[in-house]
Amino acid sequence: MLKLARRRGLLVVVSLLTVGAAVATYGIIELLHLGSPHSHGPAGGVVSLGHGAWLLSTFGEVAAAIVGSVAGVGDLDAGVYRDLVVTGRSRLALYASRVPSGLAFLLPLVVAGYAVAAIAGVFLADGQPVPGIGLLSTSGLWVLLEVSFYFLLALGIACLIGSRSYTIGIVLGFRLALTPILASVPSLGSVRELVPGVGLENLAPSAIASEIRQGPSIPMSVHTITAVLLVWALAALALGAWRDTRRDA
Repeated sequence: MLKLARRRGLLVVVSLLTVGAAVATYGIIELLHLGSPHSHGPAGGVVSLGHGAWLLSTFGEVAAAIVGSVAGVGDLDAGVYRDLVVTGRSRLALYASRVPSGLAFLLPLVVAGYAVAAIAGVFLADGQPVPGIGLLSTSGLWVLLEVSFYFLLALGIACLIGSRSYTIGIVLGFRLALTPILASVPSLGSVRELVPGVGLENLAPSAIASEIRQGPSIPMSVHTITAVLLVWALAALALGAWRDTRRDA
């Protein structure tokens, strides 16, 4: 975690993608509302919270791909992986340490960004329906789940292929381009349930689901969603661990 925190460029980029994006978005919306209340709605309310959750989930996925790729191959790129191996520490332990440390670096920034959205949703509603504690909590947990999932996916892929740039491209291409396309092909039928993005959209609170859905609604049970997400995450981590523990030091 200290290695990640010492990368000032990484910290700045992830902060901008989370806290910075939320502050800028709600600040601009509120300024437009104050300047022309009849043309622009307020920055708060349930609908605005849906927009904020979608914004944070999207930018959070980008941040997750970046942090996961750096955590996965940062030591390799810096040329210190051999130094870590010769200490006698288990390679699997070195690999496993990247999961909690990467999440500890990433999630507080996501929480801070969502806190901005939650505060705006409550205090800047200006007559619009105000989100309750239940909606605020479930929306925040959903954003954290989505970001955490794509971090684990990026970490496993980065350790498997050993490249930061390719990992970021694969994860973002899969989530932002391929997932909506697959979800929009009716002929695929129940196969679409195997796409993790479809399951994550199903877990979104109903009050904001319409704001974040990128394709047609594909109903899934909670058990199916849980199984799909676990299989994807564990498979990525297992493949990453297999490659990382057999890599030439």
